[in-house]
Amino acid sequence: MRTILIIGAGKSTAYLVQYLLQKSEAEQLRVILADKNSAFAEKLINQHPNGQAIAFDVFNEEQRHKQIKNADIVVSMLPARFHIEVAKDCLKFGKNMVTASYVSDEMQALHKEVEAKGLLFLNEMGVDPGIDHMSAMAVIDRIKANGGEMILFESFTGGLVAPESDNNLWNYKFTWNPRNVVTAGQGGAAKFLQEGKFKYIPYHRLFRRTEFLEVDGYGRFEAYANRDSLKYQSIYGLDAIHTLYRGTIRRVGFGKAWQIFIMLGMTDDSYTIEDSEHMSYRDFINSFLPYSHSDSVELKLRHQLKIDQDDIIWEKLEELDLFNPNKKVELKNATPAQILQKILMDSWTLKQEDKDMIVMYHKFGYELNGKKHQIDATMVCKGDNQTYTAMAKTVGLPIAIGALKVLNNEFNLKGVQIPIKKVIYKPILKELEDFDIIFKEKEVKYLGYNILNA
Repeated sequence: MRTILIIGAGKSTAYLVQYLLQKSEAEQLRVILADKNSAFAEKLINQHPNGQAIAFDVFNEEQRHKQIKNADIVVSMLPARFHIEVAKDCLKFGKNMVTASYVSDEMQALHKEVEAKGLLFLNEMGVDPGIDHMSAMAVIDRIKANGGEMILFESFTGGLVAPESDNNLWNYKFTWNPRNVVTAGQGGAAKFLQEGKFKYIPYHRLFRRTEFLEVDGYGRFEAYANRDSLKYQSIYGLDAIHTLYRGTIRRVGFGKAWQIFIMLGMTDDSYTIEDSEHMSYRDFINSFLPYSHSDSVELKLRHQLKIDQDDIIWEKLEELDLFNPNKKVELKNATPAQILQKILMDSWTLKQEDKDMIVMYHKFGYELNGKKHQIDATMVCKGDNQTYTAMAKTVGLPIAIGALKVLNNEFNLKGVQIPIKKVIYKPILKELEDFDIIFKEKEVKYLGYNILNA
């Protein structure tokens, strides 16, 4: 039996474990799922004879060394900042490694050592990053192979609630780390390339500069820009590209309402609020508004941000129970962002029967034989329930497929890699189709501009 060590049993792990356990008999696999909370791991292993759940502390060096040393390959599902310690141990004990996270500077710095040892550290194997890389490169490489020259590439991904479970005015529920949703877009201006011009959107304008998208069968969406689209220019081999833009998908109207939180300062994570544990939700809102001896919190907020009482945005705010004087924050020395996250989790947490949905949309503009063309490719994936979500499916399955192929030496690659090479993306995309993760392509009229120019 060959041992696959999976470190971390979080929300994106369900399909990863399920896939490997289903393959365990034919592939002679022993799957060890290690997590600080062994109950989470035990639930996913579900008493499978070829699986084992263990309590695991990533900061316990002795335990970490023991488990990694005894594994044939390591899959790290930890938060990104913890991958590096696992990676160093994998390097020390000569083990291949797979993660879903972006390659950090610390991880990239290991490349030569990993390569010299004949190992493969395969990163960015989730959905975004991951499936976005693979599906984009499949089309880009095909266009280039046919003699086309890429002039436009736009890519959008969103973790959303499925239409049948969409029962709030925001048309949104948390499908991944809520903290990342609350703090999205912070830390610098969004950067992208538009018709040969460098463009920048500062955080305070990010959710008001959106592009609209239509997905057949699912209606209209909006997308706001990701922090840095420019880094993909060299990664994707798009040095001569005119337009390069990556964004996050939401339902139309989300951005305009979210802007209220930004304007108030409720997404700020840089300072703590005094006596936060004793505040009510209403106190929290009021702490950002001017003092008035006569006006209510509601009136002050509407006046301050010029929101009409019959505006749908006002209804969205009321739906979150923001003005409730009886609901307590109960978080000590919390930042505004942490308090906002708690409030939103009351309303936006998936119920057991809820289904989520991943939407991905690529636009490829290219020139061939003097004519300009455009291909739009879309992928929609729905989850089954609160555990086996679309997010878990689109993150976990590429990791699982990739890990098994690394274990079977099918890629013949070394060093720190991401899935932009044909030898990786072609077989993985093909197998993902068996799980209804399928891209639909259509030729459309090339426009060469989008709503961001307006």
